[in-house]
Amino acid sequence: MTFNDIAWLPLCGGLTAVGIGLSYLAFRRRGATAGLRATAWSLLPLAAYLTGALQTLWNVGAAVVGFVTGLVLSPAVWAGVVLAGLSALLFIVSGTLRGRALSRTRTARPEQGGATAATERPATPKTATPKTAQTGKTAPRQVEQPAGDDFSDIEAILKRRGIS
Repeated sequence: MTFNDIAWLPLCGGLTAVGIGLSYLAFRRRGATAGLRATAWSLLPLAAYLTGALQTLWNVGAAVVGFVTGLVLSPAVWAGVVLAGLSALLFIVSGTLRGRALSRTRTARPEQGGATAATERPATPKTATPKTAQTGKTAPRQVEQPAGDDFSDIEAILKRRGIS
């Protein structure tokens, strides 16, 4: 059915006439505000026909319905939706696998890295102080100060108290 197959003038005129009749009833029962609002709604079908907006609304509605039915009822479209979902799933899986591979290479031990990794990093033995051995916490790194620093007496006091 196309737009020209329907007699729009009698249809819109009839809707407007029925609406004005109901507007009169709304005016009598609920007051002027409700009656005026109902009259405004009643005039819209005839105004849409006379301005040509009704044909535009028909074309927009027909385009939306055609798009939706083409989307829902087309097996080719559903195949495209399935392929897009599969593509998204593969992106997610490959991202997690890549993240795992990167974390494995970051946490690899120097023995697994080969001889070059062992020669680049000299091994420094770390001794645990009695306080860190009891608490299980690692000792904070000591910042090496240049020779002749004024904080040497403070460092000596801290070492005597077991704070390093």
